[in-house]
Amino acid sequence: MKRSVSRVVLAGSGSGCGKTTAVCAVLQALADRGLDVGAFKCGPDYIDPMFHRRITGNSGNLDPFFFDADTLSWLLARYGGGRQVNVVEGVMGYYDGLGLSDEASTWTVARATRSPVVLILNAKGASRSLLAVLEGFLRFHEDSGIRGVIFNRCSPSLYPLLAEAVQERFGEGILPLGYLPSMPDCSLESRHLGLVTAAEVEDLQEKLRALSLQAEKTLDLDGLLRLAASAEELSCEGPKLPERAEGVRIAVAMDRAFCFYYEESLDVLRDMGAELVPFSPMEDAALPADIHGLYLGGGYPELYTERLSANASMLASVRAALNGELPCIAECGGFMYLTERIAGVPMVGFLPGDCRDTGKLTRFGYVNLIAGEDNLLCRAGESIPAHEFHHWDCSEPGSRFTAAKPSGRKWACAQAGKRLYAGFPHFHFLANPAFAENFYHACLEVKRGHA
Repeated sequence: MKRSVSRVVLAGSGSGCGKTTAVCAVLQALADRGLDVGAFKCGPDYIDPMFHRRITGNSGNLDPFFFDADTLSWLLARYGGGRQVNVVEGVMGYYDGLGLSDEASTWTVARATRSPVVLILNAKGASRSLLAVLEGFLRFHEDSGIRGVIFNRCSPSLYPLLAEAVQERFGEGILPLGYLPSMPDCSLESRHLGLVTAAEVEDLQEKLRALSLQAEKTLDLDGLLRLAASAEELSCEGPKLPERAEGVRIAVAMDRAFCFYYEESLDVLRDMGAELVPFSPMEDAALPADIHGLYLGGGYPELYTERLSANASMLASVRAALNGELPCIAECGGFMYLTERIAGVPMVGFLPGDCRDTGKLTRFGYVNLIAGEDNLLCRAGESIPAHEFHHWDCSEPGSRFTAAKPSGRKWACAQAGKRLYAGFPHFHFLANPAFAENFYHACLEVKRGHA
């Protein structure tokens, strides 16, 4: 497949440079112009895409640990090919990858998809030194892909001097594309797993409106659009996807406690023929009727323990369904929900174990998830790229899979069986579509058994 896709990567010099705020400003300003804007996020992040979706209605993940170069390009072509412009938000610093390498970095994504890059630099407390930082990023890799720069938290009086200096020092190869001043009223709050989710920011729309107005004033959005339009044509084949099958109904927990899902991963199930039925473990009395599978994603159940526990009818409904061997995937927060207690508060109790806050990131980062025995998702020895990112731990985290980090460190994880996967690691179906196919066919068996 070959397709023209207008696209640009907005990368940061490092975490804390204001990258997400700047990306939201650009997205909102372009959307306010009436453009059909696509949004993407590098890496395994769930939270930043929530902000993208509030603005554009869409966001996808481009994760170079999960996907090869062809699949990264295919994702851009499939989800961004029909849009007027696509904005890809980087992760951490531009060259930050596994360990001290640039593997699985934003640079990896930009290079694999041949996308032009705009570097976002934090100008607070600096002036001429910003040119040295920019030059370092340009020289670090000969094929840096960096074509422009935006200065964040920059004073109005400093920017004209910086723009002139960039043009003098780097010529036409680097475009100064404007600045954003310090806007403390528009800052996005953080918690232990990153930003507070978009649904929890009560005045988010007002913040986005202010960012949009500022972007129109001080960013060169027309220059950014021209740069995106200059991106070369994408050429890709795409992953081998499961064939469409008889329809099934899969209940998917979706509320403030359970909100960590990859939309493209869910699309694999939809494309096979699944009807995904959203429900709230906090608000609904029971699981949806006539379902053939259950998907409990990650999120923040630890923030809503009392409400989850008080919904006794839902706890009983989930417990009865799983005792009846309803196929179930439960990732991280969803896994915690199925255990006996979170912070001493009773939960579903289908799985043994108590969950507690460790006060720090626990078993953090990318892993390869390797099955120790046949289970719902795969056969013994089969694997899928995954990641863990959590502060909480469980006294019974499971041992049916092995999580192996690129560094060589390994640990046992996950409860699993013929109709169950439940553990802290998250995964994406496009990283190994056979996992989705196996889950789907287990749901299909339940449907035919019911029939």
